[in-house]
Amino acid sequence: MSNRLAAEKSPYLRQHAENPVDWLPWGEAAFAQARQEQKPVFLSIGYSTCHWCHVMAHESFENTAIAAVLNRDFVPVKLDREERPDLDRVYMTYVQQTTGQGGWPMSVWLTPEGKPFYGGTYFPAADRHGRPGFLTVLNAITRHWHEQREKILAGADEVVAALQRYAAEGAAREVNPGEAEVPLHEAAAEAFEKGYQYFHEACDPQWGGFGGAPKFPRASALNFLFQVAVLQGPPSELGADAVRMATHTLQKMAEGGLHDHVGGGFHRYSVDEQWFVPHFEKMLYDQAQIALNYLEARQATGREVFAWLARDIFSYVQRDLTGPHGGFYSAEDADSPLPAAEAGGRRAEDEVRKTENNAHAEGAFYVWTKAEIDAVLGADAAFFCAHYGVKPDGNVAHDPQGEFTGKNILMQRQSLVVTAREFQLGIEAASTKLLDALDKLGAVRARRPRPQRDDKVITAWNGLMISALAKGAQVLGETAHLTAATRAAEFIERELYDPATGTLYRSWRDGRSNIPGFAEDYACLIQGLLDLYEAGFVIHWLQWAVQLQAKMDGLFWDAARGGYFNSRADDPMVIVRLKEDYDGAEPASNSVAVMNLLRLDWMIGVKGARDQALKTIGALRAQWSRVPHGLPQLLCALELALAEPRTVVLAGDPASSDFRALDAVLHEALGPRRVRLGADGAAGQAWLAVRRPYLADMKPVNGRATAYLCENFTCQQPVSAPAELRRLLVRG
Repeated sequence: MSNRLAAEKSPYLRQHAENPVDWLPWGEAAFAQARQEQKPVFLSIGYSTCHWCHVMAHESFENTAIAAVLNRDFVPVKLDREERPDLDRVYMTYVQQTTGQGGWPMSVWLTPEGKPFYGGTYFPAADRHGRPGFLTVLNAITRHWHEQREKILAGADEVVAALQRYAAEGAAREVNPGEAEVPLHEAAAEAFEKGYQYFHEACDPQWGGFGGAPKFPRASALNFLFQVAVLQGPPSELGADAVRMATHTLQKMAEGGLHDHVGGGFHRYSVDEQWFVPHFEKMLYDQAQIALNYLEARQATGREVFAWLARDIFSYVQRDLTGPHGGFYSAEDADSPLPAAEAGGRRAEDEVRKTENNAHAEGAFYVWTKAEIDAVLGADAAFFCAHYGVKPDGNVAHDPQGEFTGKNILMQRQSLVVTAREFQLGIEAASTKLLDALDKLGAVRARRPRPQRDDKVITAWNGLMISALAKGAQVLGETAHLTAATRAAEFIERELYDPATGTLYRSWRDGRSNIPGFAEDYACLIQGLLDLYEAGFVIHWLQWAVQLQAKMDGLFWDAARGGYFNSRADDPMVIVRLKEDYDGAEPASNSVAVMNLLRLDWMIGVKGARDQALKTIGALRAQWSRVPHGLPQLLCALELALAEPRTVVLAGDPASSDFRALDAVLHEALGPRRVRLGADGAAGQAWLAVRRPYLADMKPVNGRATAYLCENFTCQQPVSAPAELRRLLVRG
């Protein structure tokens, strides 16, 4: 019999609808029940493609004995972190500060008022290796709840007070008087130097990335390194070193098992320092940000391989993460069903979970036996196996859970030049052979049971993907990417936006959810719309971005201290409003918002935008000045705050070949950020000219599309030839 999660839209919540646990979704009803029954709330937070969430579900939440304890002594609540990132961050902050670690599944025990008093992440069902099992923890908490409730409630009050202090002294912490006296440009210069030094010292010279295992593809760090190269000049010693660190990391990521060589795209992270054994889930936000990294690598180096890798990501997203409506789905699972013949022989508790009598294992969709590759590729198998390190007994030497016995994870073990030489082939013939082999394996893999896809459409992540595709259209000169970005923006406007109230909504799945958007949804979508405007010069997207920025300011702006809260002020169930102050797997909403505000100021002089950007920078000054590597994306925005506006106005028909030829010059190489405006001689230019009167007189010269390069409040002589514009950019 289904519990009350069956009616939810979230795939993660619906995965638990058949559990014997009497789950409730997050909401007032659950806490009202807890108050009435005087029970603590057990809050379980995860997401649909999380491997260890599946493991804990199989071990504990499908266990009738454990379910009976949960149902008797607690009010069990399930929460999808992707639907409620604000709540996830509140309780994750608590867990991290009390245990020193975080992650999902997250397990938190709350008072009936929503105040946390105990928490952790994954708990095994039974005691194991000195670690208390979930049942042991449940029984201990129940005993303490009955025997020491007043102490628990008092401690929970102290926890909330500490979180409130963190909100005031963390993301919005006052800067010490001595620090406040340092001019912004000096503090920024020092932060850039410290940030660069951190990444220089942390960079793995052999495998790329920063630090040891596990390794995450932290896109904002690479964005920062490319920005360092721009500021220093790519030919300079420092600039060249920044490009080297970023591109070496991207190259090693692409060679490793983190990269899906057969189907395209990238997995979440690798458990080792070589990018070899990945955690196999694929997230939309990773695809978007990594694609941008590869596009910037292409601009920085001119190497076509980086353009190819960006296309590889776009192809994967278009094929497997794009709905017929044009919106982008959230993720694909780390786990996938085993083929029936294989499932019977794999029974290790940590390796396989049972769901409706189907065996699942992490990475099952992606790994290969050598016999499978031999059968598919025949005479070409030896060539392929040499290139990707495939071995008869499997190539995963360190496999503590026994997940990959006899299996191979594809990782490029040598350059194609070396493989070609080994098999006495020319490089073009070797490349053709390799691509043909990957196509054949892809066709076979497509017949395997696929990982579950989380088909929620999340506004923030779609905004990031719109940005990536818009940039792809510009750097690669391929209009298909602009079409895909436009379709997604149209979908969000149609399905996730209420024009009557100006409200964005968080997610869509078979209809819009009832969860209003958070600061990250507004910030990332605004960024996407600005990029979309600059890629196609359709004025509607810029106009909508301006409207959304005003709405974001009204909902999330901290008038007292500056910066943006994650959550709205009118949600009574959020025990404390936090501000995001770390650029992690996703960029902090404040980092994105600062860049948006400065771009809007440069583009059309949105009233108050620059002041708000500077106040946000000030609110986060303690963080970016003391630990700059924690906010690399904000440092990229900080450069704009200290620069005079740089604008390029292209006059003419955006669809014409001469207009596109000029626009292409702007994306050939890595350089300082310039905002781009289109003087189309129509409604778009008229709207812009109301805000920037000088735009009214910018027109094509002699009937040809014309570029007006404006810096330091001065415009250069207009040019119509791409070569002339290129010379101006180099001179500038």
